[in-house]
Amino acid sequence: MGLFSFVKSIGEKISGGKIDSASLNAHVKALGLPVEKLLLSVSEDRETVDVFGYVPDLAVKEKLILAIGNLDGVGKVNDHIRLGTPPAPVNVAPVPTTVAEAVAAAPAEPEVAPTSVFYTVAKGDTLSKIAKQHYGDANAYNAIFEANKPMLKHPDKIFPGQVLRIPPKN
Repeated sequence: MGLFSFVKSIGEKISGGKIDSASLNAHVKALGLPVEKLLLSVSEDRETVDVFGYVPDLAVKEKLILAIGNLDGVGKVNDHIRLGTPPAPVNVAPVPTTVAEAVAAAPAEPEVAPTSVFYTVAKGDTLSKIAKQHYGDANAYNAIFEANKPMLKHPDKIFPGQVLRIPPKN
């Protein structure tokens, strides 16, 4: 999917605001997102996070990007996430330990058209207002709430600058 930008100075603080691979791994694990072979690399300026791993579908891929990007201190997420299961090892090649090694060793990822829109919450937004804007029905807010679980814990707990998944209208 590429490089995604976020508002660096807002979002959930983890590990006392420390953005590193270990704290990000713990955060993703705590959310319970189904990711195999997750590798994270944080740039020297601690603003950009490269993400590699295998997820079962596009919705989980989008959630993983948002789970990392909506953290305080993260300004960009560079997506190298693959859909499906990891390939079986062919030989005794060394196991990749960095995102760059994993990307180089992984099969090429076919282009997959995104099904969701990423929306940045503005001041005064509510999930109902966003649902009205995207679906024409304020009562469809629950579709947006469900699409952003487990990052969202309550439909009234959104904030300006946060990026949300807006799934296609059913």
